[in-house]
Amino acid sequence: MSKILLLLIAGLVCEAIGVVFLSQGLKQIGDIKVVTGAEIWRVVKAGATNRNLILGVALEAAFFLVLLGLLSRSDVSFIWPLTAIGFVLTTLAAKWVLHEEIPPLRWAGVLLIMLGAGLITWTEKAKERRRATPEATVNSPKSAP
Repeated sequence: MSKILLLLIAGLVCEAIGVVFLSQGLKQIGDIKVVTGAEIWRVVKAGATNRNLILGVALEAAFFLVLLGLLSRSDVSFIWPLTAIGFVLTTLAAKWVLHEEIPPLRWAGVLLIMLGAGLITWTEKAKERRRATPEATVNSPKSAP
């Protein structure tokens, strides 16, 4: 299980950094002012040549590939909820890299996410311990006729 968790964390780090690059790239491109063919072409052309946007998409793709690999090896009920740790990493990246102000209530939400991910990990470890422990055989005495 530790290999699965390490792969997941590596993928989630890619995802968190990717979101930061996507955010920076989209802010550099700017808003769509009016929906016209020329404006859409401007945004597409700017996006296709924006280094931050391209890097963000590449990192998100790397996360997706890691996720596909993990889902093929483990229970979806274990892997998918743990991807919520990505919210924690992304919030930290937004604070440190993008210098976003994170209000206390949002930090409380991040804490709840961490607690939920911890519970899921704990249940998986308990499941592994049950599998590793040989079941006790009960020898019932034969009934006398």
